[in-house]
Amino acid sequence: MEIQIRQANQQDLASIADFQLTMAWETESLKLDLPTVRQGVAHILNNPEIGCYWVAEYQGEVIACLLNLYEWSDWRNGNVLWIHSLFVKDPYKGQGVFRQMYDFLKERVQNDPDLRGIRLYVEKTNLNAQKVYEAIGMTKEHYDLYEWLA
Repeated sequence: MEIQIRQANQQDLASIADFQLTMAWETESLKLDLPTVRQGVAHILNNPEIGCYWVAEYQGEVIACLLNLYEWSDWRNGNVLWIHSLFVKDPYKGQGVFRQMYDFLKERVQNDPDLRGIRLYVEKTNLNAQKVYEAIGMTKEHYDLYEWLA
């Protein structure tokens, strides 16, 4: 399946927000507030220094997205790209869409001296996603994630 990957723009805001609502419900049975999510997506689109969305298109349709946020690593003297908000529409899951998006990001990292790697986090119970990440060569590391959210 040949897809085109491009940086998202304002015209993608509604699709990305809808993807996020669907993903939250599918993965965590969490009902998100659409206006809040739309504002959050718009914030990234309007502030590229924070991060950027990438979308995958197939035959002119946006079928997937992911968000890259930057994490400065003093140990590596460069940024690590964090993958957030990854979503692939149902008919396209299992078709290699994420692998192509990941390969696209990996090439960016390899060709940009300011980028040092790629990281993501995954829900502990999402075993299917973990298998996908391992199959593309990502490794489960020794860090645990702690959080406090208001």
